[in-house]
Amino acid sequence: MAASSSPTLRPGPPLSALGQAEREAERQAQRVLWETRLERASHALNAYRAAAQYPHESRPIREHPDQVRPFAPIEEERALRMPGGSASQGVRLRTTQERVFASGMESSRVTLTLTDDQGRTLPLRVQRAVMKEVTPPGATARTAEVALAVNDTGTQGDLVAGDGTWSALMQPGAQGFASFAGTVRLELNLAYAGQPGFLYFDLVYSPEQAAQWLPGVREAATAAGLDFFVKAQVLMPGRYVVTGRIDDAQGQPVALAQFNGEVGAGAVEFRLPVHGKLLRDLAPAFPLVLRDVEAFLLKPDTFPDRVMLPRRMGEQHRSRSYALASFSDAEWQSDERTRYITELSKDVAEAQDQLRRLQP
Repeated sequence: MAASSSPTLRPGPPLSALGQAEREAERQAQRVLWETRLERASHALNAYRAAAQYPHESRPIREHPDQVRPFAPIEEERALRMPGGSASQGVRLRTTQERVFASGMESSRVTLTLTDDQGRTLPLRVQRAVMKEVTPPGATARTAEVALAVNDTGTQGDLVAGDGTWSALMQPGAQGFASFAGTVRLELNLAYAGQPGFLYFDLVYSPEQAAQWLPGVREAATAAGLDFFVKAQVLMPGRYVVTGRIDDAQGQPVALAQFNGEVGAGAVEFRLPVHGKLLRDLAPAFPLVLRDVEAFLLKPDTFPDRVMLPRRMGEQHRSRSYALASFSDAEWQSDERTRYITELSKDVAEAQDQLRRLQP
């Protein structure tokens, strides 16, 4: 990380007035260079120290605002158009999609609503809706296309009949794709007042079941922090990534806790830690609530690259109450942290040393 050293000015024979001026100008240029490097190195060191107060697996959730509500439907606004065509003026499609990854018998509800520029619902028609696998160019599909019901009748995934919102339920495991792993696409041909439109939703699907959740969550408090242990029966060994959200007693999001590691087959506990210093710094009101846990088995170098576990939505565990003073306010320590701070400190020390050498 250390910058390459610049030539150090060395004493030499007496210089003329012009030579002295040139030497001083060179000295000042070197000072500006190393002052800039010192500022940059100090900023990098201080920024890393601030970020590395807590471990990677226990972070303030404010650092990850997109993770606060992980199971909220994905909302988009799109134009009504055909591929390569111009957008219909004065209308827009509002869509939602529950998820983009699914495994086993999981489903994803999708909705679409056509509105005018004032937000008033318009009468949309769905002329054709099919689910199909997405294949690489030149490849042949291994599964047949499946017609899918998209309706506004209050059935088959639609919540309210006749409200102008059309809904469909994508459940590949029950709709002819139980042996397929890859991207399943729902293609929709639409129409409004003689204007055609085309729209699709993609769902990355795996038919496998990596693990089954087991009931109960265990908590353990030490000076190092508060740990939540979620239980599972692992069917496929490998690297699992498990993420949970921690709220305080008032329902305010506090922390993001994560497990990321290799596990074998059998009954396991995934540890979701809340670091002691994080608790001391944020001072949340107890009891804390573990909610919205998501998990997947990572499958590197393949597609799909993960097998999802069923979502654990809402509150999963409410902790006991603890005094904040029972947790340590010591910063996280690790070989990785020490190594980075050592290297970044070398950059600072080098810049400081060069500036001392450049003193008149």
